[in-house]
Amino acid sequence: MASILPTVPRFVLTIFEPLSLLAGAVAPFLSTDWFVAKQLPLSALEPLSANSRMVALQLGNIYLLLAMVGIAVLYTTTEPRVVRNYVIALLIADVGHVAVTCWVMDYESLTDIANWNAMAWGNIGVTAFLFSVRTSYLLGLFGDDHLPTTAIKKSN
Repeated sequence: MASILPTVPRFVLTIFEPLSLLAGAVAPFLSTDWFVAKQLPLSALEPLSANSRMVALQLGNIYLLLAMVGIAVLYTTTEPRVVRNYVIALLIADVGHVAVTCWVMDYESLTDIANWNAMAWGNIGVTAFLFSVRTSYLLGLFGDDHLPTTAIKKSN
């Protein structure tokens, strides 16, 4: 279970990240127009096409899926290899998430960090933070995994 993780990555991966993903899942369902408009700093609300609405709601559903998968993996496995492979997959996805966000943002908005909105901070800042925690965990900077103790069977 998640207790095999050292303290900092355990908190970040089993509490902070699922809550962040739940917030990302709920946001497009509460206000799809706002969620889409605020993906880029200083964007204005505009009427959405049915396609844009569908993509935003599906993204919210994917955030919910990611939260559930993370909880399922990290709270049920006692295998350090499973946890490490899961973290590696997330690390790769972090790179793609930040790269796509930076690619779509214009250079002025990207470098004007003081005017980033909550979505830019989430898409770049929080994802970069998660990337750094994942990298630090994989490099062993938080210490070793806490391996579960197994019951010793008595032989008759």
